[in-house]
Amino acid sequence: QVHGQGGVKFQNWAKTYGSSPELYFQPTSVEEIREILDMARQRDKRVKVVGGGHSPSDIACTDDFMIQMGKMNRVLKVDKEKQQVTVEGGIFLSDLNVELSKHGLALANLGAVSEVAAAGVIGTGTHNTGIKHGILPTQVVALTLLTASGEILECSESVNADIFQAARLHLGCLGVVLTVTFQCVPQFHLHEVAFPSTLTEVLDHLDDHLQRSQYFRFLWFPHSENVSVIYQDPTNKPPSSSASWWWDYAVGYYLLEFLLWISTFVPSLVCWINRFFFWLLFSSRVENIAISYKIFNYECRFKQHVQDWAIPIEKTKEALLELKAALENNPKMVAHYPVEVRFARGDEIWLSPCFQRDSCYMNIIMYRPYGKNVPRLNYWLTYEGIMKKHGGRPHWAKAHSCTRKDFEKMYPAFPKFCSVREKLDPTGMFLNTYLEKVFY
Repeated sequence: QVHGQGGVKFQNWAKTYGSSPELYFQPTSVEEIREILDMARQRDKRVKVVGGGHSPSDIACTDDFMIQMGKMNRVLKVDKEKQQVTVEGGIFLSDLNVELSKHGLALANLGAVSEVAAAGVIGTGTHNTGIKHGILPTQVVALTLLTASGEILECSESVNADIFQAARLHLGCLGVVLTVTFQCVPQFHLHEVAFPSTLTEVLDHLDDHLQRSQYFRFLWFPHSENVSVIYQDPTNKPPSSSASWWWDYAVGYYLLEFLLWISTFVPSLVCWINRFFFWLLFSSRVENIAISYKIFNYECRFKQHVQDWAIPIEKTKEALLELKAALENNPKMVAHYPVEVRFARGDEIWLSPCFQRDSCYMNIIMYRPYGKNVPRLNYWLTYEGIMKKHGGRPHWAKAHSCTRKDFEKMYPAFPKFCSVREKLDPTGMFLNTYLEKVFY
């Protein structure tokens, strides 16, 4: 008999969304998960699976049954010949990175955060940057899924191919992802170089930057022309760093949070803060060499609201200049730094924001200094309007205002996904409020 805990309060990392599930489970085996699903069926309850809880939206929230997969976190198999690893869905990428490096392997690309579960990362379409690299689910070559009826499905390009294309970005609504097999690469080190530039220079020479560095991204500082360009490329040089812990933490974390808190009383300070921090932390060249996952991962600083949409790559310049003009024309609308601009290769995953097109992701942020909310609605709606106008698709993990009508326009394969979901979960056991907006 599997036992669930009552009275557990779930909150995401940013503390922007939460829920109080009736019962909270931490299963240790497939049999236990089956029992939970049986119980949910008998009591007519919905089920939500959660990993690291990093998604800045309510995609993982439920008032019914919540399954936290943290105890199903083993590495099941490392195939050195094929350079593939099979893991349980609950393993955190932070643990997987360390395990892989013991075998001389690595994931070719990672997001900013590794305190996230393997099944969750693919569920929401986590991405990083690099025009030759796809979003993280493109590294998945197989997975197993436990459906609402208790059946286990093996999925890959050759077995249950349709379900595989749906499950590689599953939104947590197809079943419980039990195992994931990732395609890896030989372990590598990255040389990161960050240097100052201007928005005009970067947008005018975007193709040059994309070709010059394998993992290129840039940070734009709203209310200014300032940009920090970041190149990350494989290297054989030994680890080293010119970055300073003192600057990063004392100034980039504690001083920033304090100044942004003051700006909640005097919003016009934000323009000054963005320029001041560019001058303080980003106006000189900084280099860093380390094992790949240490370069890919970085500090998300303090609690925040974020939006992140993918637009066709050829729309990058137009969309960013429109956002800049909108801020200039509305002095009362303030935007925290940075607007992070990243790139990803097109793919064939049905609900991937990069479905059949190379894409530019444009991530906007509003921090919550000491947990205080900063007015952001005008900025949010302006940004969403620009993204929609340019054919944008929102990052599934993040808060957005889209509904089924929007997704039907955005995703040519949306009906295919819906038919797989309805077949695997006819009673909607794996739905919640977030997903009802997506499918109804």
